[in-house]
Amino acid sequence: MNRPADLVLHNAHVHTVDDARPRAEAIAVRDGRIAWVGDGDGWRELAGPGTEVVDARGRLVLPGFVDSHNHVRLGSDADCVQLAGAASLAEIGARIAERLRSHPDAEWIEGEAFDYSAIPGGRMPTAADLDPYTGGRPAFVLSYDVHTAWLNSAALRRLGITRDTTELPYGTVRKDPATGEPTGFLTDFAVKGLSRAGHRALRAAGVPWAAPDRQYGRLLSSLDMAARYGITTVVEPQNSLDDLALFERATAEGRLRSRLVAALFHPRGTTAAELAEFAEVSRRYTSDRLRVGPLKLYIDDVVEPHTAALLEPYAGHHSHRGETFYPPEEFAEVLAGLDAAGFQAFVHATGDRGIRTVLDAVEHARRVNGPRDARHQVVHVECLDPADVPRFAELGVVACMQPRHCSPDIAGPGRDWAEAVGEQRWTKAWPMRSLQRAGATLALSSDWNVAEMDPLIGLYTAVTRRGLAGGDAWMPQETLDLATAVRGYTLGSAYANFLDDELGSLAPGKLADLVLLSDDLFALEPKAILDARVELSVVGGEVVHRAD
Repeated sequence: MNRPADLVLHNAHVHTVDDARPRAEAIAVRDGRIAWVGDGDGWRELAGPGTEVVDARGRLVLPGFVDSHNHVRLGSDADCVQLAGAASLAEIGARIAERLRSHPDAEWIEGEAFDYSAIPGGRMPTAADLDPYTGGRPAFVLSYDVHTAWLNSAALRRLGITRDTTELPYGTVRKDPATGEPTGFLTDFAVKGLSRAGHRALRAAGVPWAAPDRQYGRLLSSLDMAARYGITTVVEPQNSLDDLALFERATAEGRLRSRLVAALFHPRGTTAAELAEFAEVSRRYTSDRLRVGPLKLYIDDVVEPHTAALLEPYAGHHSHRGETFYPPEEFAEVLAGLDAAGFQAFVHATGDRGIRTVLDAVEHARRVNGPRDARHQVVHVECLDPADVPRFAELGVVACMQPRHCSPDIAGPGRDWAEAVGEQRWTKAWPMRSLQRAGATLALSSDWNVAEMDPLIGLYTAVTRRGLAGGDAWMPQETLDLATAVRGYTLGSAYANFLDDELGSLAPGKLADLVLLSDDLFALEPKAILDARVELSVVGGEVVHRAD
């Protein structure tokens, strides 16, 4: 006779994301797996003296959220000046000044999450913009998307950056076209600064942000947030082999409460020996709590500083279309080689030319290797040409997208993204509904700490395309219905990471990863989704978060 269930939730709206049984009223968990899903009082037969029984009082139970692109290791840093929401250079300066008052002995000023639109005139920031506020201390400030870094004059001197410096291990030095001097603005930081070589160079230069203890602190804070937000599986999309020790430490100390999939960074020039090491590591990390394996590549950068690759020139430019990090033919051969070796690729692509380059490469790989269930991902899919929409389903490519990025208060009219591409291309912006209707798999995610980690914010944005304060929707023809958005945050993301046999829906036999929300989202007006919260997070039958 089977022993009693460990946990029962009843009197619930169980939205299973299981097409065989879309809805139920109760669910029972035993030995880390779902033992039963059903209606009425059938759960009583599985309950015993030791069973925790939760009366959901009509609230919503969902599969645990699978955040398919969440930089928990990068995270948000409590020792940085927080610049999110600073709408002007003066406000940035005021926050830095406050940091100096509260930390007068700080050797460096470090900041994160500055918004490009805070810089006057639509230009990129310079060292001269920071110098009046930093009291002669070196300053290192990251943009909200962590794709660029902003240095003051003292940091340029400390890091040895001169007019003769063009490429660094952690970024590309922008120069003043009139003088040839470095401006203090570094592009390609996500590609270089977050790489193994880039992080080592920043540590060697004494930038405190790159120190291992600071990294570990960011990781722990992010992991705690994930459990609190009902994210039972995190996909950390960009790591070097050096970073795996942080996850091992978190596991040993009992701090890794969610499951974690770590992708390894594959910069241009990755060698055969490094690939062999990647393959060996992926064979070593195969537990259901910590898995290593996919490879992260970049084909282009980001729209706001005009470094994404577009099919047509940026608005207001005669010829500048951005660049790809690889010539298309080279990238096609790289991807075909990875595909032949059995690797799954996560490829960052934001511009329509960058995305097309990736799709062309997948098509080439299928042609030379034959089709296989590779589940390669295009990550972000911000500006997509309509001709390429059906190719995702045709090629079996997953669209890994972040709904919050398309919010009008981040990317819409009057913001740098919308102004950079121009109004005639706004219909290409984050076409989630078009992709879904064309049969593509959507894997939705937060891209923390570029945007808020909370999946409920992502769900709200996916179904409204409005800002958090409401207002007009931007490109509302590309909204999703709530059930489709939930699938993207659960089964779609599980499928995207080869986890759908065990996770992503609530069905008997699957791992018991689930969340209980404070409200039934399907009974709410969309704006009220933002007021809901996760009451209970369960991973493998273990309660890892319980709201007060």
